[in-house]
Amino acid sequence: MTGLLLKLFVKEESGTTEYRKKCGTFAGAVGIICNLFLFALKLTAGLLSSSISILADAFNNLSDMGSSLVTILGFKLSSKPADPDHPYGHGRFEYIAALIVSGLIMIMGFELLKSSVEKIIHPVAPRLGYLSVILLSVSVLIKLGMFFFNRKVGKAIDSATLRATALDSLNDTLSTTAILVSVIVMMIWGINIDAYIGLIVSVYILFSGIKTAKDTIDPLLGQPIDEKTAKSIESEIMSFEGFLGVHDLLAHNYGPGRCFASVHVEVPASTDIVKCHEQIDICEKQVFERTGILLTIHMDPVETDNEKQNTARSVIAEKIKIIHPELTVHDFRMTPKSDERTNLIFDVVLPAGMEKEKQDIKRQIEDIARSIDPTYHCVITFDFNFVGK
Repeated sequence: MTGLLLKLFVKEESGTTEYRKKCGTFAGAVGIICNLFLFALKLTAGLLSSSISILADAFNNLSDMGSSLVTILGFKLSSKPADPDHPYGHGRFEYIAALIVSGLIMIMGFELLKSSVEKIIHPVAPRLGYLSVILLSVSVLIKLGMFFFNRKVGKAIDSATLRATALDSLNDTLSTTAILVSVIVMMIWGINIDAYIGLIVSVYILFSGIKTAKDTIDPLLGQPIDEKTAKSIESEIMSFEGFLGVHDLLAHNYGPGRCFASVHVEVPASTDIVKCHEQIDICEKQVFERTGILLTIHMDPVETDNEKQNTARSVIAEKIKIIHPELTVHDFRMTPKSDERTNLIFDVVLPAGMEKEKQDIKRQIEDIARSIDPTYHCVITFDFNFVGK
């Protein structure tokens, strides 16, 4: 059904920026229409029954309509092309829109929490009838449909805003279902749990708003590239003949479909520079075509025919795993200074949370190097892993 609606109302080729913008705008328009209708429906039921939970749910739908307006604005602003002041585009506007949506979710959760506590302290028996049951049942079905609609569109265009909106719709479905249950309990057994149901729903809404905010703040602050994508990039690079290793993969997200990355690739020191540069160009293009990531490759020449250096690197790389299994070595060079001193210059990648242990790790690595050859002196630069789990 969602696919049919997109074909009817979004007449753009999929995968383009304009298609993404129109999908988001269409989803926002659907949200405005549906939430306005639900607000009127629940407001009527709430006024007729004097139910605090139904009235709170009605105004929750009114805030959802505001969220849909924010969604439309977010897609409009995020689709603006790059300009001199924002050379990476305006894609992060979408994350800001999702953050505003999560803020609205938390505000409504807090207001519902406050109203529910007041009604627990000063209970008022609601006047319920079959009309309330019918109206709430219709609301549940509409919100469930909106959840599936927003989730599918959000997945199709990889939208954080629509994923947040889909979660909000699911929250509304659960909260309205809980209210419906309280109405039925009141009608059958005469037990007034209206305010308590409102309290439970408000806590759930608050937690979902916090989770949505966290999921939105992470890319704004600069979360790492995920491990699956990193392995895909590394696999693509290592498929080229003459590339010996990959390290220092860094990625920066400027919005959906706007990811820039850089990586260091080890190549033999004896390689033909022109041929290597040509391979790097081809590799960067292939990575972009397959992942949509604009990659820049830095070439690191390494000696491959120095047996003594290769042995030292192999032994150190193996033995530092005893210190910590995630420690890795790269950019390994050997520079003899005299008969009594040979510098081993290399980088060590530290796992997250081990920065304070650098000096102790350095001392242990130096002990490993001296156990190979007493003349070895380590010059270590510590790096950090910027790839997520």
